[in-house]
Amino acid sequence: QVHLVESGGGLVQPGGSLRLACTVSGNFLSIGDLGWYRQSPGMQSELVASITRGERTTYTDAVKGRVTISRDNAKNTVYLQVNSLKPEDEAVYQCHAVVTVLQGDLLHEFDQWGQGIQVTVSS
Repeated sequence: QVHLVESGGGLVQPGGSLRLACTVSGNFLSIGDLGWYRQSPGMQSELVASITRGERTTYTDAVKGRVTISRDNAKNTVYLQVNSLKPEDEAVYQCHAVVTVLQGDLLHEFDQWGQGIQVTVSS
C-alpha cells in the first residue's frame, strides 16, 4: 500500500509564506511525476505546479514568480514553497504522485493522492 502524507498547511496572513511537504511511503518501486493541486469552495480543482523525475517544472499563471516546486528523491518528498500569499491562494492543497508498483509479474503505474491540507489566508 502506498501513502502520501502532506504537512505544512495552516493559517497565514496575506503577504506571508508557507512550505508544504508531501512524503510518499509504502510498497513501490519508483516515483514519476509529482504535483500539487488546489481547490476552493465552488471552484474547479487546479494544478498549481508539477515536477518530473528529471526536474522539469510547470506552474499555473496565477502563481508564477511566487511558487517553487521541488523534490528530494532520497527522501521521497515533494515540496511547494509559496511566497507573497494572496487571498485567492486560500484552498485545500492536495499532493499527487505517479508511482510504479509490481503487481504479479507486471509493472504498473497508477495515480496516488494525499488527503489534502488546508491553507487559509487571512489577517
